[in-house]
Amino acid sequence: METIIAVSFEEANRAYDAVTKLTELDHQGQIELVEGRVVERDASGQLVVKDRVGGRGDESGLATASGGLIGLLVGVLAGPVGMLLGGSMGLMTGAVIDLDSGERDDSVLSSFTRHVGAGETAVLAHLNEQSPEVVDSAMGGMGGNVLRRPAAAVEAELAAAQEARDNAEHEARKKLREERQGQKKEEIQGKLDDLKAKLRKPEKATAAS
Repeated sequence: METIIAVSFEEANRAYDAVTKLTELDHQGQIELVEGRVVERDASGQLVVKDRVGGRGDESGLATASGGLIGLLVGVLAGPVGMLLGGSMGLMTGAVIDLDSGERDDSVLSSFTRHVGAGETAVLAHLNEQSPEVVDSAMGGMGGNVLRRPAAAVEAELAAAQEARDNAEHEARKKLREERQGQKKEEIQGKLDDLKAKLRKPEKATAAS
């Protein structure tokens, strides 16, 4: 099964040990490690990539394809959408739920955002695995908390996030255009009012004479 996992650790060095373990499992043929990242969320909430790793097909030991699924996931979680998902509202079509009302946004991207808390380090990895027991056992033995979602579900929500961002940008541009147009109309009306006032003055002067 093709999955995306996030394994969070309170101690940063544990995350690097986890990457080493996943690589070992990959070399042993127990899993296939397609791509991975070590990420850290700082006190301000920003998600920062600390290291990256590839699977058996990556001779350099680093994931060279910046457009891989994990790279896209990190890009979204570290950007404006990720900040929204980590806040009081989830920005996913069909999954916009106010967390202040006591309900939780059950979207995949929201779950990954919440899984890496401030000050924590995590491993995000794209795997092919026969069953979750191998990775869960290995990561659990290192004190890691594993979150797992199907890769297809992650792909679907990444596409939805892109659409949501595009729609937001479109609405923002539309609003700016409307405001600019409104401002021009106000300026034009103001000049017309000034002109009318000037034209009325001679009329009043003539009437007074």
